[in-house]
Amino acid sequence: MTAKLKTAVIGATGYSGVELVRVLGGHPRVATPVLLSRPEDSTTTKTESVTDLAEMFPALSGNGGYPLQPLSWPSLKQQGIELLFLATPHYASRTLVPQAIKQGLRVIDLSGAWRLKQAQHRAIYNFKDQDCATAEELTNKAIYGLPELNGGRIADATLVANPGCYATSVILALAPLLKAGIVDREHGIISDSKSGVSGAGKEPTSRTHFVSVADNFSAYAVFGHRHLGEILEQLSLNSAELIFTPHLLPIPRGILSTIYVNLNREMKPAEVESCFREFYGGKRWVRVFATPNLPQIQFSLHTNYCDLGFCLAEDGRRLVLVSCVDNLLKGAAGQAVQNMNLMYGWNEEEGLQ
Repeated sequence: MTAKLKTAVIGATGYSGVELVRVLGGHPRVATPVLLSRPEDSTTTKTESVTDLAEMFPALSGNGGYPLQPLSWPSLKQQGIELLFLATPHYASRTLVPQAIKQGLRVIDLSGAWRLKQAQHRAIYNFKDQDCATAEELTNKAIYGLPELNGGRIADATLVANPGCYATSVILALAPLLKAGIVDREHGIISDSKSGVSGAGKEPTSRTHFVSVADNFSAYAVFGHRHLGEILEQLSLNSAELIFTPHLLPIPRGILSTIYVNLNREMKPAEVESCFREFYGGKRWVRVFATPNLPQIQFSLHTNYCDLGFCLAEDGRRLVLVSCVDNLLKGAAGQAVQNMNLMYGWNEEEGLQ
């Protein structure tokens, strides 16, 4: 039998991290992942006493244990680890990736540390790189891990920058239309996007506490969300051509983006639908809904699908797109495993059905 791929995960104690552990645990070609504590975890009271992931997530209990090891590069080499997943904060990934690459590991990073090529977009993170030359080299080397757009480049990648959840929903909705050249970009594009609370991460804030979220619906980070730069770069848009406004929904998980577009010529619904179906033909994890049916968050929850639908106005020029993803799967862990499948020449659906 072919030996199973040996992987490790740093950051398994977060929402995306534990989802990643769950998916990897059921992958037929992957050995049980090695789970690593981040170096800073040992200095905090929140996780220093946790030795098994099931202590934080009791739903994992009864499966033989999920022990957490301290990070040690020599130990990873001794254990034969080939691929490292980072489900860490942006600043942590910015430090850990150069070290991991130096050790000869391939990396899939779920943070925003390596997604952005343009300095004006990276500025929102305010990175303080110790080795600027290495950081620049890795920035140029990193492949943006959206399989439906970059699948051919992901296969040979050493460093894959997993896309943001909002960015995934918006980019996949707009890419077919922009590539076809049928968007009236001068009229601008509006993306009105909503996410469940898990998209904000596990650390509680005043904005994400139950009292603030329950029975509420709010906009945030208007004109300043971290995913905006990803959308602009991947779709070759400038900032004047897109307004992106994220909102917080009072639900645990899921994203719905409603996107408003003007077309540069009159079209029929069948033409628009054909544009999407041709673009995503053979793409396992994108589902195109036949108009006038529209995706809903509940349809894509707990799956790796991005669901796309649209409605075209009677004038044939005004188009409303609806895009839904599970922010913890297609927007994070599921897409990371999809990228892993591409990196090792496996079917994109393996471990994700």
